[in-house]
Amino acid sequence: MIESRVYDPLKAGQRLARRTLAWQAGAAAILALLFLLQGVAHATSALLGGVAVLLGGIVSARLMVGGGVQPAASVLVRWFIGALAKWVVVGAVLLSGLVVWRLPPLPLLLGLVLGLGVQMYAMTRR
Repeated sequence: MIESRVYDPLKAGQRLARRTLAWQAGAAAILALLFLLQGVAHATSALLGGVAVLLGGIVSARLMVGGGVQPAASVLVRWFIGALAKWVVVGAVLLSGLVVWRLPPLPLLLGLVLGLGVQMYAMTRR
């Protein structure tokens, strides 16, 4: 088998997206375990906050880096659509956690903030 030594930015973007999602899932699970000391509702709320960012990240990653090689204008449009879709998903998950399931808001917001912080950390690491 011939190994290619050519840098592929699309593969690099996909690896970054997978690594970021793995870090977010781990952080959400740890936070939920910590909130389990206060009860199942708090743990579920914290987990849902982290999962909201995780699901939004999955949607945006699919839209942003899933299109292959395209002209710059198409990439920019895909990036904006991905960012918008991410926040729509995050908002919908958080709203359903607060309104439909009536989960405690503080753990939900802490899960969201932790998920975003871990996302920033994971994306700046090499």
